[in-house]
Amino acid sequence: MNKPAVILASGGLDSTTLLAIAKNEGWALHALTLDYGQSHRRELEAAERVARHFGAQHLTLRVELSRFGGSALTSEAIERPHHRSAEEIAAGGIPSTYVPARNTVFLSMALAWAEALGSHDLFIGVNAVDYSGYPDCRPEYIAAFEQLANLATREGVTSEHEQGRGIYTVHTPLMHLTKGEIIRKGLELSVDYSLTHSCYFPTSEGLPCGECDSCILRLKGFREAGLPDPLRYAK
Repeated sequence: MNKPAVILASGGLDSTTLLAIAKNEGWALHALTLDYGQSHRRELEAAERVARHFGAQHLTLRVELSRFGGSALTSEAIERPHHRSAEEIAAGGIPSTYVPARNTVFLSMALAWAEALGSHDLFIGVNAVDYSGYPDCRPEYIAAFEQLANLATREGVTSEHEQGRGIYTVHTPLMHLTKGEIIRKGLELSVDYSLTHSCYFPTSEGLPCGECDSCILRLKGFREAGLPDPLRYAK
């Protein structure tokens, strides 16, 4: 019987590739999606499509980070970045689309489900190469959360550890890949990227805008992979 793992699934390109990797490695997939009050529902719909496609057990939880504000993804009052090049995104510091403590909240919820399942393995699609400057996507952050998981759980403090290692692992197989490499890896695993949604600010018809940071990085990745993006863009 395959060992269970909890995979954070947003419906985007990275987390969909992550699900394909976890499935290929033989894990029993438990996909967790967080409805945090983001400005649109398209990514939640995409997460449901993707989880169904992979045959994952899928759970969507409501965590209203929008009540706090502090991000262009949760508040209309904060300016949304558009029309930036990939180079400008990389050099621009922490953008207004950063949601305060989002990955910490997400990983905490994933850890709670994993502990209830008897699983010791969490997957998150963070990336330290083609990313938007988010502090909770860095390797040192993941290492710190993994240490927290092993300090804050029943089994983490009661189980025998091999060579001093904790029992919980946060898997980040995309951490050191470019967006193009992530896409190529997904295609090797037959990922259907037409199921995914990456845009921060889609049109009312659900089309990706083609101008936000997420769209720019996604399109850059498909160019690097030498392939067209299967999605149709507003611009």
